[in-house]
Amino acid sequence: MRVLVVEDDAALGDVLERGLREEGHAVDLERTMTGADLALSVSDYDLVILDLGLPDGDGLTLCARLRSAGTPARVLVLTARDTLADTVSGLDAGADDYLTKPFDFAELAARVRALLRRPPTEDAPVVTVGLMRLDAAAHRVWRDDVLIPLTPREFALLHYLVSRRGAAVRRTDLLEHVWDAHYDGVSNVVDVHVASLRRKLPDVIETIRGVGYRVDG
Repeated sequence: MRVLVVEDDAALGDVLERGLREEGHAVDLERTMTGADLALSVSDYDLVILDLGLPDGDGLTLCARLRSAGTPARVLVLTARDTLADTVSGLDAGADDYLTKPFDFAELAARVRALLRRPPTEDAPVVTVGLMRLDAAAHRVWRDDVLIPLTPREFALLHYLVSRRGAAVRRTDLLEHVWDAHYDGVSNVVDVHVASLRRKLPDVIETIRGVGYRVDG
């Protein structure tokens, strides 16, 4: 899934970016509200990890603006403000979760998984498509009750297609949500990963000629 990290602490931002990418997410990092506004205006995100104490404003303002605009992205507030009143203010502003600093990355990763296991279509955490079963929370996929080993990127690609099942998903959408804005590798990276998934999970992903791919539900 595609994640926007808004964190002005350079060292922490780099840790979050690297760790979330290792978890299989496409990650964009911004250090100001201005940068975050620009990123949100040009890309769709599944999750925003938002620091509140930004150099050019209060992150709560950005959170409230996202909610008033109807943006479907989940918002995880990450801040040093640790009083009960601060937590209530964050949740009332529209945050889906609130984590105070300092924190352990393993906890943040678990909270991210918990937020992303409920896609906008409100799918169940475990989805069955034909002989395939996908558990978004556990990051596991089975075919005929046999566990199929997938790379983090393969899982992210399959998860996104399953979350949009029934719809034809363009290659550009897959690049947006499964890779990130800084991807500059081979142009057929989506097709390469789909081919790999098809070898492991036959008859799950359908090619829609001239458009992209579809998983039927």
